[in-house]
Amino acid sequence: MLELENKLKLYGFNNLTKTLSFNIYDVSYAKSEREQREYIAYIDEQYNSERLTNILYKVTEIIGAQVLNVSKQDYDPQGASVTLLISEEAYPVALMDESSDCTETKIFRTRETVVGHLDKSHVTVHTYPEYHPDNSIATFRVDIDVSTCGKISPLNALDYLIGSFDSDIITIDYRVRGFTRNVEGKKFFMDHEITSIQDYINNTTLQNYDAIDMNVYQHNLFHTKLLIKDIDLQNYLFKTDVYELPPKERLNITNSLRREMIEIFSGSNIYNE
Repeated sequence: MLELENKLKLYGFNNLTKTLSFNIYDVSYAKSEREQREYIAYIDEQYNSERLTNILYKVTEIIGAQVLNVSKQDYDPQGASVTLLISEEAYPVALMDESSDCTETKIFRTRETVVGHLDKSHVTVHTYPEYHPDNSIATFRVDIDVSTCGKISPLNALDYLIGSFDSDIITIDYRVRGFTRNVEGKKFFMDHEITSIQDYINNTTLQNYDAIDMNVYQHNLFHTKLLIKDIDLQNYLFKTDVYELPPKERLNITNSLRREMIEIFSGSNIYNE
């Protein structure tokens, strides 16, 4: 967990904004048009707005924040979005903004304190299931943004987020913006040590991926990409048993999946140019 070992004595509030942008890609093989439609329907049900909301609630708990308001939406034909407004401190009921979510308001009014919305403190998730009819490859993408103010850090939720989805390719961006001051007036543009995002991912998880970093330390910008090392074909087949397929077809499918992953990981059409 990310903690401030040598706590800064600050003048006022910690104004640093810490933002974690997190993209996960899950790649699958769905051969027929019917299987592709069923895959999209499966993903839509598996990762509907209700489940995504529960995931974000857990993220909020892990980073030590509180939920103020929830906005969620399922889309037609597919996809879902959820946004949580969060705070790191409780807030008196009497000062709560009446425009916040009415369902949550009823819950909050049964408590002694509720949370206050701090600017740029939020958690969002969007899903993008898609497939291409010509190559039988279906891809499910999840975009998650965790932005916090103050001492709480979104990096503490990394392991949980990776484990919440079938993650074949992962792209992670972390940025610390702004500055805060100590009581003597000295500016601090970072309030914790970091050399790589990988430092905040469990070693057991990292062993499953090839990982690269691209960091700009002087600007507090950190970027990490991970690509799954091994493909167990059965885990990538939708409604098909691997032993139903002849060895040559298994190899072709595995190669197609790997090519898709490499193109997404590299951000270029390596095999289609």
